[in-house]
Amino acid sequence: MSRLFSVALRFARVLAIVPIACAAFGATPGSATAPPILPQQFAGWKLQGKPQESKDAASADPANAALLKEYGFTDFESATYGNDDGRTLTLRAARFADASGAFGAYTLYLQPEMAREEIGDQGASSNRRVLLYRGHVVVEAVFSQMSVMSAASLRELAGLLPRPAGNAGNLPPILAFMPHHGYRTNTEKYAEGPLGLNAIASPLPVDLVDFGSGPEVVLGEYSTPSGVATLMLIEYPTPALAAEHLRRIDAAHNAASPQPGVANIENVGPFFDKRTGPIVAIAAGPLSQSDAQTLLGAVNYEASVTWNENTYFDKKNNIANLLVNIILLCIMVGAISLAAGVAFGGARVLFRRYFSKVDDDAQFISLDLSEPSASSPPGTGKSSKG
Repeated sequence: MSRLFSVALRFARVLAIVPIACAAFGATPGSATAPPILPQQFAGWKLQGKPQESKDAASADPANAALLKEYGFTDFESATYGNDDGRTLTLRAARFADASGAFGAYTLYLQPEMAREEIGDQGASSNRRVLLYRGHVVVEAVFSQMSVMSAASLRELAGLLPRPAGNAGNLPPILAFMPHHGYRTNTEKYAEGPLGLNAIASPLPVDLVDFGSGPEVVLGEYSTPSGVATLMLIEYPTPALAAEHLRRIDAAHNAASPQPGVANIENVGPFFDKRTGPIVAIAAGPLSQSDAQTLLGAVNYEASVTWNENTYFDKKNNIANLLVNIILLCIMVGAISLAAGVAFGGARVLFRRYFSKVDDDAQFISLDLSEPSASSPPGTGKSSKG
């Protein structure tokens, strides 16, 4: 009987473990369902019909499907919304693997003539069309008719868009090195691969940038006294790689004639470059040498080094903690001494009160070292009290 009970107990344990194991093996990262991009309603706009969803980049932009994949495209949604005024709003939203890809796609569609808008992380508008990105999502909004509350509605929409987790929400650090003085609005472009570089009118060919080394490229136009110039920053993983690629760029620029198998820089006009840390900065266009030096001088890489050294600021090595413990010890010793004195004195008072027949002189053993008087016999141990 006991053996049968033991077998049944083991069988029950196996049945309990099987669902847990199945859930553990089934919950793979690829099976996790991403949340929907667009909300059901926001700011008085309500979804009309069912949104169209797709994981094919061609559904988002057939002409730039390969480029969107290079930026890390994951999925796409489009939907039409309506409000009580009878107006309609069409939204097209593309989600990417991280904020860098979304920013690159945003700069791909950004045009210099668009007006800047404070919507999402960045936004721009042209008539009834508004382009914005927030986190790893790029949204194109087209209103049937604009109103004074259109921008506020899109700000509320931006707050409802899903956000990437962890470092996926951080923009490329290279963007922080682009100078602000002289920058021409909406001309910033970002590339993570050869397709993106070809799409942003780079002064360098793809071979010289060498995306196999893992660089990131940002480009922008700047107004100078000599004219409109292009500033291009290429950040490599290490300063050594940046120095090596700068030597290749200088060799290609200074080549008198094209060499077979070697990329060359052609038809870019005046060309200036420098390296600062892992960043190669290039200024090209109708620039004088002084203007180029001023523009390149605004790009400076400052390494931030963190040295984690033990400060010994713990309970064992903290001098302040030692002083506190000394003070507490003194208080404890004083309290114990006071309590002992009160107890000893109180005991004497109680003893004398309830045992008054006892002579006080008999309570202590003392030595009488005074000289004995004539009337006192020797060895009595009592002194005269005259």
